[in-house]
Amino acid sequence: MSIGIRVKVSYPITPRYGQPMGHAFEEVLASAKKGEEWAWSQIYHSVSGQLVGYLTLKGSPEPEDQASETLLQVARNISSFDGDEDSFRSWVFVIAHRRMIDSRRRTGRRPTTVELESEHQGEVGDVEQEALATLSTEEVTRLLEILTDEQREVIVLRTLGDLSLEQTAEVMGKRVGSIKAMQRRAISRLRKHLDALGVSR
Repeated sequence: MSIGIRVKVSYPITPRYGQPMGHAFEEVLASAKKGEEWAWSQIYHSVSGQLVGYLTLKGSPEPEDQASETLLQVARNISSFDGDEDSFRSWVFVIAHRRMIDSRRRTGRRPTTVELESEHQGEVGDVEQEALATLSTEEVTRLLEILTDEQREVIVLRTLGDLSLEQTAEVMGKRVGSIKAMQRRAISRLRKHLDALGVSR
């Protein structure tokens, strides 16, 4: 059965891109499991932008294609999923994360730095939000480069993916305490770098 995950259908609960579906999620999930195109449109609408942004910052050479491939795998496996919307978002990002790792193993490539499109420009916590808003896309990309790979992933998942500490830990296969520590070190490092740049906060 072919499932058109990119089909845009008018439906009363259409969320803004990246916004949760809330109380409608249970109905959307049940309908998606039946192959209803409108339900897949809602899922695509809700998570695709954040997936593309995450994959972009992870150095994917083709983030939109990989986001689509991730959602296709979600479509193939959705019958096995059981949980709420938060769990679903974690599950989707776990799939994207594993696909990135598998892709790098197959190609033997290290992640590459790519310039971030303005629509995927990330924010690094409430404290740094206004400061980052004053920086250009190129500066934001360079700023994230000062972090370790794991620190960058925590920041991207927490801010761009809008995942909780617990969800981020699940995606990265680490304990919540480790995620907290990495986030704390990343924010501290970013704050010091912003101060050195003379960016007011």
